[in-house]
Amino acid sequence: MTDLLTMVSAAGPLAGGWGVHGLWMRRRLSAARRDLLSGLWTRAPFERRAARVLARRPHTAVVLVDLDGFKALNDTFGHAAGDEAIRATAASLNDALAEKRGAVAARLGGDEFAAVVPLEEPFTLPWLLNALHGAITSPFTYGGRDLTVGASIGAALSSDLTEKARPAGAAMLPVLLRLADEAMYVAKRAGGGWNYPGASEPRCTTTAGRRTGRPGTHAPHHREAA
Repeated sequence: MTDLLTMVSAAGPLAGGWGVHGLWMRRRLSAARRDLLSGLWTRAPFERRAARVLARRPHTAVVLVDLDGFKALNDTFGHAAGDEAIRATAASLNDALAEKRGAVAARLGGDEFAAVVPLEEPFTLPWLLNALHGAITSPFTYGGRDLTVGASIGAALSSDLTEKARPAGAAMLPVLLRLADEAMYVAKRAGGGWNYPGASEPRCTTTAGRRTGRPGTHAPHHREAA
């Protein structure tokens, strides 16, 4: 009995140590999946979570946000000011989605952000987009100055998709991202703001799976045979 108690008492600190180590590892793994600057999810974990939301909720909005005037802000006030703009945008996203249970937000890269938002009532989407645009374009403080960036926001709604354009499972997310990207591009060409056209299927041509004309989507050149 004494030997058993000795073994248990000796194993206690070891088990506790492994528990602490496991918690530390889980936190490290979670941090690795998040963008270091904004604290939002990076693309891969965002896509996995977004696919699960789309599979479970019938009315889910996919939102793309692209900052306007971000390069000018960087050039004028420095990259640290640009970093603060990224953090402020992430905070605005988190605040706008705080009461939307199941919503997922991400920084896709550079000054581009995305969110997947389940809605109880689809007609509330314009109010959400208007509030989000207002929050992102509100002044933020850097170096004792109030600075601003603009934003172009596009959105698509899963329940708007036609049967033809509605793939099953995880394949629905790329379709909705394309629709949101098309809507965002229209908003950007108009000088910013938000755009939700209620599109039921993609309209623009694509290159490498993305809207033609988007940076990085130029068609490859083919050399003719001699």
